[in-house]
Amino acid sequence: MSKQVPETIKKQVKRSFNSKEVKKEKNEKRMKLLKEIQTKAFKRAEKYEKEYLEQEQKLVELKQKALKEGSFYREPEPKLAFIIRIRGIVGVPPKPRKILQLLRLRRIYSGVFIRLNKSSLRMLHFIDPYVTWGYPDVETVRALIYKRGHARVNHQRKIIDSNEMIYDKLQKYDIVCMEDLVHEIFTVGKNFKHANSFLWAFKLKPPVGGFSTVKKSFVNKGEHGNREQYINTLVKKMI
Repeated sequence: MSKQVPETIKKQVKRSFNSKEVKKEKNEKRMKLLKEIQTKAFKRAEKYEKEYLEQEQKLVELKQKALKEGSFYREPEPKLAFIIRIRGIVGVPPKPRKILQLLRLRRIYSGVFIRLNKSSLRMLHFIDPYVTWGYPDVETVRALIYKRGHARVNHQRKIIDSNEMIYDKLQKYDIVCMEDLVHEIFTVGKNFKHANSFLWAFKLKPPVGGFSTVKKSFVNKGEHGNREQYINTLVKKMI
C-alpha cells in the first residue's frame, strides 16, 4: 500500500511550480520589452543623427549665404552649458558656495549641464572664479553620458549600463534609451529638467597636463570663466 503524500508537501510542490511559471512569464515579458527598447533605440539614433547633420548643414549654408551678401551670420544664443568646478572649498564665500551646492558642484572636477537663461547666467556670474564652462557640442554630450554617465536611482549613484534603466525612470517623458537622453540634454528639450535630474553630477579626472592657473580667467590666459566652444577640448582631456 503506497503512502499518501502529505497535504503540506503537495502545497509546496504546487507553490514551487507556480513560482517557476511566474518567473518564466516575467522573463519572457522582460525579454520582449528589451527587444522593443533596442528596436526603438536604433530607429531614434538614426533619426537624431540625421537631425544633427541637417542642422549642421543648414548652419554652414546660412554662413555662406551671409558671406556672399557681405554680411555676418549671427548664430542663435546657446541654450546649453556644461560647468566644471576647478577650485576647492578654501576661501569660497557663503553665496558662491551655496550656488555651487545648488548646482550639485560639491567636489572639485565635478561637472553638470545647465539650461542657459537669465537666472542661470546670473548664478554663473557669482561662481565664475571657481568654475569653467562653455557650450558643449553633441559629441561632448554623448561622450560624457556614455563614458561618465551615472544615474540617480533611489538617491544612490548607479552607472548607466543599459537602456532598461533609462526606460524604467524616464519612459513617461518619452525618453527610453541613451540616444534619447543625449538628444534631450543637447537640444534642451521640454523634458530637460527631468533628464538632467536623472543624471548624477559627472565626476571627471584632472586634465592631462593640468591647469595653467585657476586664478585667471580663460580670456586672460587662465582657466576659469566662459571658454565657449573650447569646453569641448577640455572635457576630452578630463573624461
